[in-house]
Amino acid sequence: MLSFFDSQILLTGLFIFSARVVDVSLGTVRTIVTVQGRAGVAFLLAVIEVTIWITAISTIIKQIDQSPILVMFYSLGYACGNVTGILVENKLAFGKIILKVFVANNGQVIADKIRKMGQPVTIFQGEGMNGPVLELYIACGRRHLKWLLPMITEFDEKIFYVIEPARDMSRILRPTFSPRGGWRSRQKNK
Repeated sequence: MLSFFDSQILLTGLFIFSARVVDVSLGTVRTIVTVQGRAGVAFLLAVIEVTIWITAISTIIKQIDQSPILVMFYSLGYACGNVTGILVENKLAFGKIILKVFVANNGQVIADKIRKMGQPVTIFQGEGMNGPVLELYIACGRRHLKWLLPMITEFDEKIFYVIEPARDMSRILRPTFSPRGGWRSRQKNK
């Protein structure tokens, strides 16, 4: 039986760990895009995911009796892959959502400010627990939440909102302005 510190076992273990992180991350993203009805993306991700998985599992099966420690690399890769997949999908922010914002004060001001950014807003009047409220109904891409929510909560940090996934829409109007983020904002500052 080989030692755990054998460089060949360590390299094989790191390969298995990395392969599992990648294939489980892809699986997590694939599941989310499947639920959203994006068949083409789901198909491509599934092919890549299974190819990586077969490579990792065949490596384990060939060496399990000589190096049982490889199971630990496999398990840790799986666990890390779940977390990585969720983080990646949150960063990519696939899909469309319905943002419902309930406000007692400043509802019209908030709606006007969002509309000036080019994002359509529909307003409904309602009755809340403590009296009349306005419900702002905003259909948008999930990635727009990163600038919409801070803009809305600057009026009142205790504003109540609900975010619902929207699988299908007849059409979605994209905002004419969306604050740049990530690498695009860094490019602009140079």
